[in-house]
Amino acid sequence: MTGALLQPFAALRPAPGRAGDVAARPYDVISFAEAKAGADGKPSSFLHVSRAEIDLAPDIDPYAPDVYAQAAAALRKMIDEGVLIRESAPCYYVYRMTNGGHVQTGIAAAGSVDAYRQNRIRRHEHTRPDKELDRTRQVTAVAAHTGPVLVVHRPDDAIAVLLDAAAGTEPIADAVTDEGTRHQLWTIADPAAIATVTDRFEAMPAIWIADGHHRSAAASRVAAARAEAGLGGGERFLLVTFPADQVRILDYNRVVRDLNGRSPDEFMAALAADFQVTPAPQPVRPERPGVFGMVMADGWYRLEVRRPPDDGASPVARLDVSVLSDRLLAPILGIGDPRTDKRIDFVGGGRGLGALEERVRSGEWAVAFSMHPTQLAELMAVADAGEVMPPKSTWFEPKLADGLLSLPLA
Repeated sequence: MTGALLQPFAALRPAPGRAGDVAARPYDVISFAEAKAGADGKPSSFLHVSRAEIDLAPDIDPYAPDVYAQAAAALRKMIDEGVLIRESAPCYYVYRMTNGGHVQTGIAAAGSVDAYRQNRIRRHEHTRPDKELDRTRQVTAVAAHTGPVLVVHRPDDAIAVLLDAAAGTEPIADAVTDEGTRHQLWTIADPAAIATVTDRFEAMPAIWIADGHHRSAAASRVAAARAEAGLGGGERFLLVTFPADQVRILDYNRVVRDLNGRSPDEFMAALAADFQVTPAPQPVRPERPGVFGMVMADGWYRLEVRRPPDDGASPVARLDVSVLSDRLLAPILGIGDPRTDKRIDFVGGGRGLGALEERVRSGEWAVAFSMHPTQLAELMAVADAGEVMPPKSTWFEPKLADGLLSLPLA
């Protein structure tokens, strides 16, 4: 069983009736101020674990040792007070998210670190060492994987039947996070059903990381450190996998501080070589690949690339984020490395196109670009080719909650 792609596990989870007190938005999509406000008056919010710096001095370094120690103390307190309980036996968990009219139902499991290293759990992004180290320290301090990795798999009828059957019963957890997403959990505890889930996933060549590359990389670090120390419990990490036809990818938009020394007229003239530029009377939400929206101080424009990448181009080169970077951000605006350049920022599609207008109107940003969402098939093609997507290529919505399921190391 230790080598299986997915495995059941005995989760640390909210006690009956406490899910609403515990569930929190993911640690990495909210600011310090948002985390502080989200935990205000909520002593059982998982933000006290995932963003433990909110309970320390306002000027503390979020990567200071005291922060990780505080996270461990907060988790222990929630266990001691009975807010969190440990499942009595390993099982799989059905995890459903509902946001507006969108519903997606997946399965929470322990993923194999070996499968991740062998690229059966496939990645498509580079990670930053500082963020890997942060998650490694967090997992080590609290002795648990508390942030689930969002994964996708090809739809499977047998798994779908089991998930639907479980979701027809009373959930073990039901909570709504601050942004309005409903999170529900059920267990799959029957031995025959557990074996079916394990076997069906074991027959899959691969599954794909959608969101959570730093958590996955940290899990590999933790496993290596524990193995070196002669400890067990690091061979697995927490993931939730959804059928690929259910997940929703939103646009991941760009804002740039200045025009790289050009006047607006010079900038427009430079665009004309690679883009057809048309003024737009309203915000532009690109309707297909090869089309971009652009907002400046004088309003919105529609940009259409004149020469789309040909069919022989690599999966990465065909992405809209690559086209924008290769033909506009780098050569015209001088943005060489979007991961490190302080002149560019990224705005998730969940914040709406109005967020781009607000940035430009503030006067602190000169231009913003709205993107057509990267398609899941594109992500899978990049991962299958062993390539890496440009940073901030995908924004998955809704996001998994922190605190509803944790995978203890022992």
